Formats: sequence, structure tokens, C-alpha cells
Amino acid sequence: MKRLVLASNNAKKMKELDALLAPLGFEVIAQGSLGIPEAEEPHVTFVENALAKARHAAKHSGLPALADDSGLCVRALGGAPGVISARYGGEPKSDARNNDKLLAELAGQADRTAHFVSVLVLVRHADDPQPLIAEGEWHGEIIAERRGDGGFGYDPLFYLPDFGRTAAELDADTKNRVSHRGRAMQKLIERLPAL
Repeated sequence: MKRLVLASNNAKKMKELDALLAPLGFEVIAQGSLGIPEAEEPHVTFVENALAKARHAAKHSGLPALADDSGLCVRALGGAPGVISARYGGEPKSDARNNDKLLAELAGQADRTAHFVSVLVLVRHADDPQPLIAEGEWHGEIIAERRGDGGFGYDPLFYLPDFGRTAAELDADTKNRVSHRGRAMQKLIERLPAL
């Protein structure tokens, strides 16, 4: 089995990515289990933050590293919360506060279209000159009240017209297949022979 460190301490994100990578023979190790602290995310784009996180984890672990930077972009809010999606409601991180703030910001807005973005970056080592980068998007709209118990983050507010459900109402297998992260992972998997 090939070992890969995940540049995240998000247990739910770890579970999603592990489910996607395990069939390919990868053992995914959370950076926290190796004592690696979270990297700074000072950048304004998903790709720059993902690259910084991947390089940080690879440097501290000596292993190939995979990082995901993802977030929700709402058209009526000019793309916000964007790269600060996890901290939109302030520190410490709170899905409930993030969702409350999003609903407050969208009060009275007719246009509630939104999309999730996931940028995955895989580096073979900390100084990898050619990281593998894949991006996925998942389009939907923000509803006025939470629905569903699954998923995490903004999933209870992210409505998918094609499914007639929110992301939080989808089963894990369906979500992994059609989500922004699932789409980005499929693109990354196509490039994995380059490892």
C-alpha cells in the first residue's frame, strides 16, 4: 500500500477522501496523527492554499501529501464565503455559526445560486516542481432553512435541484460520486499514474 499524508485535521473530510483513495491502494494518514500542525492559509485562492498545505504536510512527514482547499461560493455575495468558508462565522470554526451567517447575508436576496469548489493538490515531496492539481465544482442553490443530517459544513443548506434534496440528505456514496470533492478526485485519479 502506498502511504499518503492528508494535509487536514478535518475528520469528515478525511473519511470522504479515504473512501475515494482506499480502492486505489492508498493508505491515507491524517497529518494530526503524525503530530503535524495545520498550515497557514493566507492566500485568496483555493489553489494557493491547497498547495501551501500540501507542501507543509510533505515537508513535516517526508511522505507524499494531498491537500484539499474547498469552500462555498455564492453569486449574490460576490463569491463569498470562498476561501474563508470554514471560518465565515468567526473563530473557533463552527458549522452552525457559518450557516447562520450565510442565511443572514442572503436575507432578501432573490438570487441564491451557489457552487462548491474543491482544489486538490498532491505533491510527491515538499519541493515537487510539478504538483498534481485537480479542481471540481458542484452547483446548486442555498435554501432558507437546514435540511438533512448527513455531510458537514453548508451541506444542510445546499439544495440540488437535480436530486430534489440538499447535500446533507444524500447518502455518502452518492455524495462522494457527484460532489465537488468527488469530481476533483476523479480528475486527480486520472493523473495518479504520474506518481
